[in-house]
Amino acid sequence: MIGPALAVFRRELLLAARRPAEWAQPLVFYGIVALLFPLGIEALNPALKVFAPAIVWVGALLAALLAVERMFRGDLEDGTLEQLLLADAPAPLLVAAKFAAHWLLTALPLVVAAPLLGAALGLEGLPLQVLTLSLLLGTPTLMFTGGFAAALIVGTQRAGILLPILVLPLMTPAVIFGGGAVRAAAAGLPYAAPLYFLGALLVLTVTVLPFAAAGALRNAVE
Repeated sequence: MIGPALAVFRRELLLAARRPAEWAQPLVFYGIVALLFPLGIEALNPALKVFAPAIVWVGALLAALLAVERMFRGDLEDGTLEQLLLADAPAPLLVAAKFAAHWLLTALPLVVAAPLLGAALGLEGLPLQVLTLSLLLGTPTLMFTGGFAAALIVGTQRAGILLPILVLPLMTPAVIFGGGAVRAAAAGLPYAAPLYFLGALLVLTVTVLPFAAAGALRNAVE
């Protein structure tokens, strides 16, 4: 069962290598959102440091939303989706491999860039470390949730309009607790509880959403 999942994972990486500009788009968008925000307020305003966790997390959410819109569209058009569902391996495992590949391609660069963006927004020390850790725990939740929503509307016209309506309420808890952990660390308060909540969300989404997404994809194909 692991072999087909690794094949799906490798296929996504190879496709991404052929379209590097397409996969770099979320990272560029993420940097633009985070770095343009300070231009709208007064220079050296101390409020920027307070808003920094929300800026980085909302930027990550929007970048993830930008990435998941096309997750299954090409597979449906070229027939790959039918082959994925007809394979001998469990469909949820293959879907999870596809989600993991998309996280590696689009969300992990956001986590790597977070310390630089956080430092540019005035964060340093422990809050900056908590920001990176919260994104490491939270971005898989964003990607798996977005992938599930993309599976729900893969065969729907005007999917780009429906996707934000479906996915934003589901992604909101990760943003709230991710930003809350950083704010608590900056204020010298305990920050472990929001991180534990992000970890619980991560376990829930990784174990449940691949099954739900596989069911949604079967309905789309049938």
